[in-house]
Amino acid sequence: MLTEILSFRDRYRVLHLTWFAFFLSFVVWFNMAPLMTTIKEEFDLAQGQVGTLLMCNVALTVPARIIIGMLLDKYGPRLTYSALLVYAAIPCWLFATAGDFNQLVLGRLLMGIVGAGFVIGIRMTAEWFPPKEIGLAEGIYGGWGNFGSAFAALSLVLVAGALSFFPGSFELATGQVLNWRGAIAATGTIAAIYGCFYFFNVTDTPPGKVYQRPESARGIEVTTVKDFWLLMAMNAPLTGILMVLAWRLQKVNFLSPTGMMIAWVALVGLYLFQSYNCWEVNKDLLAGRKHYAPEDRYKFKQVAILELTYIVNFGSELAVVSMLPAFFEGTFGLDKALAGLLGASYAFVNLVARPGGGLISDRLGSRKNTMAILTFGMGIGYLVMSSIPSLRDSLGLSQMPMIILAVVMTMACSFFVQAGEGSTFAIVPLIKRRVTGQIAGNVGAYGNVGAVAYLTILSMLPVWLGGGAEASPAIIDQANVIFFQILGVASLVVAFLCFFILEEPQGSFAEFHEGEAEVVAAHGHPSVLPEDQSARIL
Repeated sequence: MLTEILSFRDRYRVLHLTWFAFFLSFVVWFNMAPLMTTIKEEFDLAQGQVGTLLMCNVALTVPARIIIGMLLDKYGPRLTYSALLVYAAIPCWLFATAGDFNQLVLGRLLMGIVGAGFVIGIRMTAEWFPPKEIGLAEGIYGGWGNFGSAFAALSLVLVAGALSFFPGSFELATGQVLNWRGAIAATGTIAAIYGCFYFFNVTDTPPGKVYQRPESARGIEVTTVKDFWLLMAMNAPLTGILMVLAWRLQKVNFLSPTGMMIAWVALVGLYLFQSYNCWEVNKDLLAGRKHYAPEDRYKFKQVAILELTYIVNFGSELAVVSMLPAFFEGTFGLDKALAGLLGASYAFVNLVARPGGGLISDRLGSRKNTMAILTFGMGIGYLVMSSIPSLRDSLGLSQMPMIILAVVMTMACSFFVQAGEGSTFAIVPLIKRRVTGQIAGNVGAYGNVGAVAYLTILSMLPVWLGGGAEASPAIIDQANVIFFQILGVASLVVAFLCFFILEEPQGSFAEFHEGEAEVVAAHGHPSVLPEDQSARIL
């Protein structure tokens, strides 16, 4: 497979078109972070308001990934991805033309939906690649696409700066120069154009292969009664983290106390509605009228542990990518452009780390052990990153060698984080194929649960440590140390769960997916037949 990656034929063509769709969705989703200090100055935002915008950027991705997972299983990845990319233009233009903080919040909330695009390509890639190659394929999709966040950090400051040289042609009615605004609007426009291109240039499955859909996409299908109650428990944090976000919005006066209570009641209602849909899908199982053959069952605890792994790897990545430019700027006194470039080093590693994690998962012979080892390494990496401020003060190095050391430490930690992400989604498509979209949606949503939780902690730490006063540089350094320590300890706990509870998926290295049989289609390429539907239920 390694020799064929650079080809643009058959399944590799679909892989390249799909990772680029993901790449654009991440450029759009992360188009605020490299321009944040400029936006903060223009709107005179307090630090709490900045933290709120960062959390809003990931908040609606939680329900969006679940809903898009359902739509994906029902309508297929081609239509779902194309529609999402076209939609991306709306929040980009809304944010780019914002006149006050409330409009910025609304734009970022709607922007969070774009971050759900990752889920779509997971199923598209799984449809085109067999289990024995799925780790590397999903890693390339995730890693090269995830580089969109680094590309945004590397390029958007330059684009915004270039636009500022043409004030006569780029002015809003308010007289504000369209610099950062033009850069953000352009990302959404490009994504929408590519969405149309994507629709006409891919198919959901290879020729001769039938796209398998669940009987109902209203909720996740489980195969035992015990798994149904575990599903209910694991759905609760998805609602809880949105309640935390509503509380944060009330703290910055975007919501009134009454508005926050209304939002909480609505979110509880949403959880109950989601629970009802899951019950509707599984009611025959719960009533004892439906029984699954042993070969058709899967263990939902596998999904639950992968949700936890995605909290600590992708959840931490979202949080760290959002704060790292400001971390380098404050820790080493750098200018905004250089701090943004150094911050991009964390996501830059995605180009090799996430495919590397998938490849290790393919070649090591145990996807479970790969997951556990990479998560453990990630925990150690974050604990090492927590030492950067103290090393700055104790080693006595000049600024440039210290910055180089800090970047090396950051990139080493980043390898384990993103390789762990690749390892997570080397397992996800192997759990239960016909509900891959919904499983990927739930696992992906937990990444955003982690991001909102971590960003909430990060925004509150300076307040707690400073006793409510304006945080000094020393307090901010202390908050960053504690933040990275929290990431490290959480990762080590999840690594323990992977070692002792996660199980190796059946058919991890098979030639074909569950329920598929090899045939030779008329065009001369191996293809597959759908699983025998009559064999699903006994």
